[in-house]
Amino acid sequence: MNYQETLDYLYTHLPMFQRIGAAAYKKDLGNTLALCAQLGNPQHKFNSIHVAGTNGKGSVTHMLAAICQAAGMKTGMYVSPHYKDFRERIRINGQYIPPKKVVEFVAKTQKTIEEIKPSFFELCVAMAFDHFAQEKVDIAIVEVGLGGRLDSTNVITPLASVITNISYDHMDLLGDTLAQIASEKAGIIKPGIPVIIGETHPESAPVFVQKARDTGAPIAFADQHFEAKLLAENVLQGQSTFQITKDGQTLQAPVLLDAAGPFQDKNLATVLQVFDSLPIVPASAVETGLAQLRKRTRFQGRWQILGQNPLILCDSAHNEAGLRTAFEKINSLQFERIHIVTGFANDKDLSKALPIFPKNARYYFAKANVPRGLDAQVLLDTAATYGLTGKAYRSVRNAFQAAKRAAHANDLVLVIGSIFVVAEIPLKRFSPHPASF
Repeated sequence: MNYQETLDYLYTHLPMFQRIGAAAYKKDLGNTLALCAQLGNPQHKFNSIHVAGTNGKGSVTHMLAAICQAAGMKTGMYVSPHYKDFRERIRINGQYIPPKKVVEFVAKTQKTIEEIKPSFFELCVAMAFDHFAQEKVDIAIVEVGLGGRLDSTNVITPLASVITNISYDHMDLLGDTLAQIASEKAGIIKPGIPVIIGETHPESAPVFVQKARDTGAPIAFADQHFEAKLLAENVLQGQSTFQITKDGQTLQAPVLLDAAGPFQDKNLATVLQVFDSLPIVPASAVETGLAQLRKRTRFQGRWQILGQNPLILCDSAHNEAGLRTAFEKINSLQFERIHIVTGFANDKDLSKALPIFPKNARYYFAKANVPRGLDAQVLLDTAATYGLTGKAYRSVRNAFQAAKRAAHANDLVLVIGSIFVVAEIPLKRFSPHPASF
């Protein structure tokens, strides 16, 4: 098979959560362990940092990877899902896994694939770990796909376990209380391995403290030690400057982050706590990596500026906490009218999401081109019960084009609500300077 035929095989033969939802979620690690065993257990052949959480885990993963690269480490990164290119999931020093490597991996594991019938995600994890081991990375930053305890990535023994925060998402699989969700995320905590929690919450913190005590894992809550205060933000450049405080003491030099938007203050504090608990990089690498985040990792899809006059912004916030924080930030921007292109997966609890959306916006509802996409007319009708009005469109691209046509120069066009919606619009980064990658 060539590369395209290989991708077609993966998409048609393996259940994929992003496409079909809970039916693709395997509630054990058996398939991942079987695949890794066939490959010589690559998960034990490189150092790693494991990152879980409801919101911010993607940003934290990219920041950690950029800093490790700046420190001179050959750095693997595993993230999911992908926006445009399957190979986005597996990177070394920001470079996507070569198509040839994808083809070779599927060819050598095809017999096992047919025998054990792994999920799409299980195979992707095994492919990533095999690639990292073959290429002898110094470290890999591994993002959890869903939950933690039963996630396929949870076969590694990392240098540190990171849990950014806990909020309501995937409640049908992880539990309907914050304590239950925290218990699933806490499943990545390993005996004696430092664990860093990004945010202290009264319902989840006791769960993490107890799991850390049971496993003898040193635990640190980032927000109890570090504070990142926003000093300045350049929306068009997509950059932010923060003043850092550690244990009440202000550090001298402000930190430049090549990213903007909500959560970044909390994400930055989490990253700083990771390297405080795990001192494997010099301070200069932290500064350089954060300032060169996009260049080093190809960070995209989160609070990304795609154009101006009108301002065009996309963000992959999709759960209650993510949307609430995103709209708080959006309300601080200057614009005359807001045009919102949005869509959701059909298993999303709209009763929690839609009340967060502003009633004074003009809406362009669309169904993402995946089986899990919610029908645009159904979304329009449901949104109307929350006072949100607009039109339904046959595709995300049509909705996006309609929003751009309707918007005036001083308006804001916002694409939000699902990573699958964001993935269907052009994601070339707008910049007054040449693109960084």
